[in-house]
Amino acid sequence: MISRRDFLYRAAAVGGTGLMLNTMSAWGMGIESTMSAPPVLGGSGKGKKVVILGAGLAGMTAAFELGKLGYQCQVLEARAFAGGRCQTARKGFALTELGGEEQRCSFDQGHYINHGPWRIPLHHQSTLHYTRLFEVPLEVMVNDNDHSIVYLENGGPLARQRLRPAQIKADMRGHVAELLAKSVKSKQIDQALTEQDQRLLLDYLAHEGQLDAGDLRYKGRSGRGYAVNPGAGMMPGAGKESDPLGFKELLESKVGNIYSAVQDFPMQNTMFQPVGGMDQIAKAFEKRIGKNIRYRAEVQTIRHGEKHVAVTYKDTASGKFTTVNADYCLCTIPLSVLRMIDTDFSPKFKAAIKQVAYAPVGKIGLQMKRRFWEEDDQIYGGHVLTDIKGINTISLPSSSWQKQKGVLLGYYNYQTSAIEVSAMTPGERAEFAVAAGEKIFPAYRESFESAFSVAWHRVQYNLGGWADWNDESRKHAYPVLLEGEGRVLLAGEHLSYLTGWQAGAIESAWQQLAKIHERASA
Repeated sequence: MISRRDFLYRAAAVGGTGLMLNTMSAWGMGIESTMSAPPVLGGSGKGKKVVILGAGLAGMTAAFELGKLGYQCQVLEARAFAGGRCQTARKGFALTELGGEEQRCSFDQGHYINHGPWRIPLHHQSTLHYTRLFEVPLEVMVNDNDHSIVYLENGGPLARQRLRPAQIKADMRGHVAELLAKSVKSKQIDQALTEQDQRLLLDYLAHEGQLDAGDLRYKGRSGRGYAVNPGAGMMPGAGKESDPLGFKELLESKVGNIYSAVQDFPMQNTMFQPVGGMDQIAKAFEKRIGKNIRYRAEVQTIRHGEKHVAVTYKDTASGKFTTVNADYCLCTIPLSVLRMIDTDFSPKFKAAIKQVAYAPVGKIGLQMKRRFWEEDDQIYGGHVLTDIKGINTISLPSSSWQKQKGVLLGYYNYQTSAIEVSAMTPGERAEFAVAAGEKIFPAYRESFESAFSVAWHRVQYNLGGWADWNDESRKHAYPVLLEGEGRVLLAGEHLSYLTGWQAGAIESAWQQLAKIHERASA
């Protein structure tokens, strides 16, 4: 007989922390993230008022959950609609970027582009909690398709060829396997390869295997999953990486007979999307708490005292200023915008807000009158990957299979590329995307009908796609912002390790509303 403690030591020695955590979970001792449902809170919030700044997913999550506890929630939203970045452009949707002209989507009825978030991983159970609760129908989003296309402008002997991912995976692994097999057999790898070949091979192996840059050892990768998934706050925060299986054990298991490629952790091969557009999630929230939302309410000032919070907003339709008083404030405004609002936060808190950069991000939807990718190339969903500057990814729709028309994502660019492309007019962006796409698909230009684009760093109430933390700001600013200032707490994707994902906004709201309830109940 051995104790549970001894058994766990042995489990960790044999299978790493992953096996140990699974064993603990089987015994009911698991320490995995509990962010699959909102916190279970007792007591009542009746008689208490919370003003919530922003009707994105974080703000509406908080209003929904606090409302169930009896809190009076007033949500102030600067836009004329709810959802924040959870947006879908369909016929009639209008957007005017800072310094730009108005765009009005002219896609045919039933067609759309998710120009904000556009996919839900299976392990984002917080997002799926609400799609299930609100009965938002989902469909599969094909996130990886071996039959799609990889197109390299600068691919040397393979430049400007339409390559299938399946070819690349099979051939590269086959060639590497051949080289390594010959080296094991002959023990003369240094004679089989020139010095340049060895450098190129080591470079490929380092990237393909995600090897340590120093000693070229494989120490695991996010695509294999986490022991504790990343999430909001400090717990689970960045999460806990899982330990890789031993090479000897893998060889003996003959797992190579059924081996397939891994992805980065969030990028599962199969993901989900709401039927009819990602904004169906926002609309489902709005249906339930919309009566608490004041639209076109642009926050001007935030003041907090020992016993209350005062927020002044401007009605952008009438120009009238109004002050809302509340017991607590939950601010979900992006930090890129919050830093420009007049507040009485401490210098330390203001400095923390300013430390966080936001990512320039751009997308464009292109309506095609013929689904040539399906008809000509038999590609059903997935992404076309390319090194064409400013394009990065072309994504093919995972809905309305075999219909006549379809809307594809013409580019998804970041950082410098996003800034450069965003300087173009909407018409120039469309031409840029079409000119690139026709290098890959001959029918691209003749099939193109209309476009809708967004540069999130030029959208007034966002000023960026998502919070772009670095190690320094995570270390110093993140804990300060998590704590809040007096009776003001912050929430949003920026207050999580799931930046850029809807789950980050939802789970952050769960954590922060629990803090509000704890303080209000004290």
